[in-house]
Amino acid sequence: MAAPLEVIVSSDSGSQLWNCTVFDLHSGSSLLSYRGGNSSARTLAVLSGGYLLSAQLGKNFINVWEIQRKDQLQHKIVCPGVVTCLTASPNGLFLTAAVAEAIYLWEVSTGKLLSVLSRHYQDVTCLKFTDDSSHFVSGGKDNLALVWSLSSVIQLDLNHTPEPRHVLSRHSLPITDLHCGLMGAQARIATASLDQTVKVWELSSGELLLSVLFDVEIMSVTFDPCEYFLFCGGSDGNIFQVSLCSQSLSRDKSFTSDNDGNQVFKGHRNLVTCLSVSMDGTLLLSGSHDETVRLWDIQSKQSIRCLSHKGPVTNAVIMAAPANMFLPDSRPALPLPRFSRHLHAAEDGGEAGEVCVRLGLYTQEEEESYLQKADKLNSLMNAVADKSVFGDGEISKVRVAELEEEVQTLKKVNKDLYDFSSQLLTKPT
Repeated sequence: MAAPLEVIVSSDSGSQLWNCTVFDLHSGSSLLSYRGGNSSARTLAVLSGGYLLSAQLGKNFINVWEIQRKDQLQHKIVCPGVVTCLTASPNGLFLTAAVAEAIYLWEVSTGKLLSVLSRHYQDVTCLKFTDDSSHFVSGGKDNLALVWSLSSVIQLDLNHTPEPRHVLSRHSLPITDLHCGLMGAQARIATASLDQTVKVWELSSGELLLSVLFDVEIMSVTFDPCEYFLFCGGSDGNIFQVSLCSQSLSRDKSFTSDNDGNQVFKGHRNLVTCLSVSMDGTLLLSGSHDETVRLWDIQSKQSIRCLSHKGPVTNAVIMAAPANMFLPDSRPALPLPRFSRHLHAAEDGGEAGEVCVRLGLYTQEEEESYLQKADKLNSLMNAVADKSVFGDGEISKVRVAELEEEVQTLKKVNKDLYDFSSQLLTKPT
């Protein structure tokens, strides 16, 4: 059988037979299982396509499995306290975990603890990176969602305390879940709360774009890949689909089921803890405290598969299957180092206070812009023109004409790129 393109990875708090399990998205058959302990909610993450991570429920460590090894026992990353949520950057360079109200950021290649962020006032409940790894967002029981720029968090001045780029403070009760859309720093963020609302924000400006009021507390939230719909999991077991393309959409609205794209998925008997949508936007995955994971056809709103678990479901996600997940003889490209529990510790191989950020293969030399190339060509053209004054003949004059034409071409290309970028950035969403 060919390796599947997308798989379901889920976990429950019972963990009688396994900690996490991988299911085939289309057949529902069990493909892999990872044993040892159990996973707390919103702590399931894949690191660099080679490791599966989840925080142990009620304990101060993170379980780690090599993603392709079947029925292995887990390794452990010891943390300063009980981990409430964690996430890995999509580029595989950084790992963030929350312990109570503090957020810990590690560099994966060295295991160094780069920063401890203590801007929340109560426990952090959810963490998510943007798809380009440039920002991450944290939500907490203090009703706040904070947008962090990774470049400002990884700073070399130890006397400067990093501050969030935006503080999203329009919720009145604890935040239960959040989701970052696509487009990196231009993404939209959805936050769900016990105040019975889901709010959609613009990451770049921190502006509130939409607030939807429901009749129940909302425990989970996600977009479809095209961001046509917002899916919200309620404490009553229902899943609400909100259309983001309605022409009558105002900034503040109450949810009503209608023929304009707003619908309800009914099937769970207890609160919906997690939601995920397939890459093609046709399938919705949901996990619930009723000990089931359900797969839904979004168009028909019908449940097409139910996967039974042995306890309340804590994590369920549809993900692209890593390339080596079903290659038993493969190994991760790089071994994981020992992760430090102390900020900039001297025991990690450097002097106290030293910060070492190594981007490795991801570091590239900055490419010259079209304007820089045009300036160089202009300087060369002037030098050739000076030669022609002193009698280098018609060949130099022809060369000058060629260079002038190339400069004009480069200037036109640069202007076209500028106009296109301006339209892309200013185009209303």
